[in-house]
Amino acid sequence: MSSQSIDKKIPIVVGVTGHRAIRQADRAALLGSVEAELSRLLARCPASPVVLLTSLAEGGDQLCAEAATALGIPLIVALPMEADEFEKDFTPEALTKFRTYCAQAGQVFAVPYTEAVPDGGITRDYLYRQAGIYISAHSHLLLALWDGGPGTEAACGTAEAVDFSLCGSYAPVTGAPHRSGSNTAVIHVYTPRKDRCAEPAGTVHMLGDMDALNETLARTEEYNRLAEGTGPCRNARLQSAEGDRILAHNERVSMASGMLSERYARIYRRILALLAAASTVLTLAFLLYDEAEAVWMILVCGAMLLAALLLQRMAVHSDCNRRYIEFRSLAECLRVETFLRYAGSGVLVSELLPWTEQAETAWILNALCALETGPRPETAHEIRECWIENQRDYHLRSCKKTTQKLHFSGRIVRTALLLSVSLYLAALLFELLCGGLIFRPRFPVADVEQYRTALKILLGVISAATLFIGNYYGRLSLDRKKADHEKMARFYQRMSEQLQRRGQVEPLLELIAREELIENGNWCSYQRDNGPDFSI
Repeated sequence: MSSQSIDKKIPIVVGVTGHRAIRQADRAALLGSVEAELSRLLARCPASPVVLLTSLAEGGDQLCAEAATALGIPLIVALPMEADEFEKDFTPEALTKFRTYCAQAGQVFAVPYTEAVPDGGITRDYLYRQAGIYISAHSHLLLALWDGGPGTEAACGTAEAVDFSLCGSYAPVTGAPHRSGSNTAVIHVYTPRKDRCAEPAGTVHMLGDMDALNETLARTEEYNRLAEGTGPCRNARLQSAEGDRILAHNERVSMASGMLSERYARIYRRILALLAAASTVLTLAFLLYDEAEAVWMILVCGAMLLAALLLQRMAVHSDCNRRYIEFRSLAECLRVETFLRYAGSGVLVSELLPWTEQAETAWILNALCALETGPRPETAHEIRECWIENQRDYHLRSCKKTTQKLHFSGRIVRTALLLSVSLYLAALLFELLCGGLIFRPRFPVADVEQYRTALKILLGVISAATLFIGNYYGRLSLDRKKADHEKMARFYQRMSEQLQRRGQVEPLLELIAREELIENGNWCSYQRDNGPDFSI
């Protein structure tokens, strides 16, 4: 897997928690179980980079690091405190391993605090607890070397870390925990303590919603596989992004997911247009078969039904509507995350994602948590022009384009409707003057039924075309999109003024990010109802 390919991919993050009191006799069994679970994950997700997120504490953490290293899985080291202070908790042998693994790791950093500092001040117990929360919150799944019993350590034991993942049993400074058993899972590797042994060491239990985990892994693998074929990403929007690995990576993933969304949007719109055309031709063929007694038109009807069936199958096989929506949502979320980080903000998009989006697209929530993993930004840049004013200009341009499409669609529908009314009036006049509708025909014509049949066919086809064209443009939600662009353009103009007046304060950056995510969630909501089907 090339480095350029990995740069566009979402890593699957395996967090680690484990107690320190591992019996020497159990090491081989535990190591075998951990390697087996990691190998199974690698085989299941061959297109996805897998990383191990760990504090490298003595015992279970270092055993998992040994297994990961043997399989070529890179490490991300999330420390409860600065390394020189953390090293005081190690035996000489464990300290040597700690330094070796840190030297091999892609990132080593002290975690930011999630909870408020207690009244008694910052203690070692508090710091270990923050590390456990951080690892649980940023992992797709948690690898827990645990005896299954309640916590016995004063700080943050394995039992507490498992509860962080499955129950969200912590109190962040703002908001609420966004990870739970419904969007993450725990691989429990039974690890006895001293003489307590309820079952063989290394026995594996799966905790949490496994169906939700399977869907998350499948969706992540799907994105990563498709991202391989997106080609090179365009130049970075943020010129100084390359100095920040996390920022640069997130921007590339955002651009790759945007390209994928555009690809499936084209497929989606093409299928909508072809379904509308097939429906119109089907109506014409049926009218010719019924009214003009053109028997061979029954074959055309069958061909159009077959074409509609194939288009429907193409829509299902390509899953174009879902991919169009979800990849666009991922791109937008990561774009917001990129600008927040570029501004030097500690606000995380995963903590702002609306609840409906968390529930409907848990894999995107997991992707955000994985891609946010790492140290907080060290540099703050001015974002009023590159983010806020660019977004205002984007919505103004999009509003103009959508208005043009809306006027064009309106003209087409009005023209079709005018043709329908004209044909109706022509048919009415024909029946009054030539067909003897009320009075004796003033202008009798030979073969009146042929003219009557032709009018019926034309009237039926134009009416059907009006309906199908109206439904096609209706599924593009142009009215709703125009209104959304207008509202967001006004919002960004207001935020530009606020930033100029107040500066890049955290509450204002959070407000901008939250509103943009809500707008994206609203778009996803109404777009989900517009899937292609033959009812068009």
